[in-house]
Amino acid sequence: MATGPARPAPAARTGTESPALGCTTEVGRLRTVMLHRPGPELARLSAANSAEYLFGRAPDLVRAREQHDAFAGALRERGVEVLLLGDLLVEAIEHSGAARIQGITAAVSVRRLGPHLGAELGKYLRTLPAADLACILTAGITFGELPDISVSTSSSLVRQMHHGDDFAIDPLPNLIYSRDSSFWIRSRFAISSLARRARAREASLVDLIYAHHPRFLGARRAYESRVAPVEGGDVLLLAPGVVAVGVGERTTPAGAEALAHSLFADDLAHTVLAIPMHRSGVFMHLGTMCTMVDTDAMVVHPAMADDMSAFTVHDDGAGGVAVSPARPFAEAAAAAMGRERIRFLDPGIAVGVTDNGEWNDSSNTLAIAPGVVVSYRHNSDTNRRLGDSGIEVIEIDASELDAGRGGPRCMACPLARDEV
Repeated sequence: MATGPARPAPAARTGTESPALGCTTEVGRLRTVMLHRPGPELARLSAANSAEYLFGRAPDLVRAREQHDAFAGALRERGVEVLLLGDLLVEAIEHSGAARIQGITAAVSVRRLGPHLGAELGKYLRTLPAADLACILTAGITFGELPDISVSTSSSLVRQMHHGDDFAIDPLPNLIYSRDSSFWIRSRFAISSLARRARAREASLVDLIYAHHPRFLGARRAYESRVAPVEGGDVLLLAPGVVAVGVGERTTPAGAEALAHSLFADDLAHTVLAIPMHRSGVFMHLGTMCTMVDTDAMVVHPAMADDMSAFTVHDDGAGGVAVSPARPFAEAAAAAMGRERIRFLDPGIAVGVTDNGEWNDSSNTLAIAPGVVVSYRHNSDTNRRLGDSGIEVIEIDASELDAGRGGPRCMACPLARDEV
């Protein structure tokens, strides 16, 4: 069901030519997106470990897949090319031996396994077919599932002292939220530095794909930091050359400054707006607090609409950055974007967990064109308000997709958008 005035669907592309990669805004017509279809990594979650892996609860995998397939289908119906991370990973490993080694090196931790078991496990993984290796890299492997490799229980203290259901390689259930591990700005990709241990290895898989999959041949890196955390969910491309970065639970001030410095050096942006966020656990990313729904409009959680401020960061012309004092975000954003004003739309529902366990990520929408967004169906009040404001809303079911507390934007990494 869609609310608001209907807009023409983009015409389906013909031929085999793929759209040029790159994004300059959050709302340009979406041409290509990377999603991750829920896989066996979600089946690793339980009531005992869900919090450790940053999920509010363990979702039902079958229903999560059905709902994700419907999400991907809704995008395809609007002419969006959907690439699945799992498929890209298998294809990259098949294409390149270096991709195989890169994935194994990131997954096999000598610190956890010890040098002998780690070496033998790495040797075993190098023999696996690409699909089997990709499954282990995403879903992990327990000590009880380890093969009969040359390091037996009698020669490995690590193997003897771990329980069979302990993970030798951790699963990555948060891969479903593909926006966080990378983002594209202009024609370049940025690899995030994820703050939480449970998610740290996700960026290595995306890096592997961009480095070795033929689809991304020649793609250049915009930014990578292994020191100061910056997460893609905190980065909003407000307009060509204008980037907003949320600074709070996941992205640090040092990370935002390092990103700004890199974007200026590569002439990818002229202004970065650093937005302080409450470390309340509710707003994990800037994208859970606000998202762009049109070229001049954002849906903003009411608890933040009046208090949002931003430090304006520019290139100082001498290899550093110049930071202006904080001022109201709407004012700073309008000035940077060359607009008189920015519309703030009230979602009308508090972001949080409801009595029945749903995560009302009402401020998190995915724009697929100016004034056309995807939103969770259970955010009915938000969707009605957006419709009343002239925004077309494509609703999707998400009773299981929201278990990790992320919305449609969190689940999508745009790879190609039209210029606005």
